Amino acid sequence: MNLANKLTLIRIFLVPIFLIFITVTEIPYGTTIATIIFIGASLTDKLDGYIARSRNQVTRFGKFMDPLADKLLVTAALIALVQFHIIGTWAAVIIIAREFAVTGLRTIAASEGIVIAASWWGKIKTVIQMVAIIISLISKTYPEHWIILLSKITILLAVIITIISGIDYFVKNKEVLKLDK
Repeated sequence: MNLANKLTLIRIFLVPIFLIFITVTEIPYGTTIATIIFIGASLTDKLDGYIARSRNQVTRFGKFMDPLADKLLVTAALIALVQFHIIGTWAAVIIIAREFAVTGLRTIAASEGIVIAASWWGKIKTVIQMVAIIISLISKTYPEHWIILLSKITILLAVIITIISGIDYFVKNKEVLKLDK
């Protein structure tokens, strides 16, 4: 197993650890530790892709697990933030629903031997979602008015970009849904 794939597995392993620190309120500085874990896990997303491409070590395992790791991390964080009333349920549902829809599209495409690569919009979406989640996690620890406002703005931006990204995937890959066999 190459380094990029190990980083992806570390990101997946960090998800339950993140959840423990964010949800167990008795842990001193739990939210701060959870935020640091989320930031570290988010950075491995950029790093594992860079390492895989620069070392020419892109694998099928990495192509499958890397987006799965992202989805697990983002979904876990969104659900935790909803639990603490930091973000609206509607925002989490839109973001998570888009992930299911695009994953479904990719699954249909893969069954026909078609690979749907990550788009520019998809990459931007991931970055904006992670930044919005980090700001929202910070607002849990430091509920200053301006941080809460910034959290709401970045979550709204993440939802908008998520919708645009989802539409982009379906428009560019509409032929995948027309396959009749």
